[in-house]
Amino acid sequence: MDHDIRLKRLRFRAWHRGTREADLMIGGFFDAHGARWNADQLDWFEALLEEQDVDIMGWAIGSIPCPAEWDGPMMRQMRALDFVKVP
Repeated sequence: MDHDIRLKRLRFRAWHRGTREADLMIGGFFDAHGARWNADQLDWFEALLEEQDVDIMGWAIGSIPCPAEWDGPMMRQMRALDFVKVP
């Protein structure tokens, strides 16, 4: 698949999660970093989008333990965004 088309599809999926909170967190993460991701990072994100929003959000804000398969540089990048931090 063409890289630009893949980015557009992932952006759409990231911003159409079902709840506004998930849209903002996951879509905002994609907007902040997605354009610079390589193919492996895009694969990771695409697979992450198959997970439940409540899980992704919990892993990102630290309210539930993050499974080892998702806990790595990309999740740390997601946690680093200001809107993800718990006050």
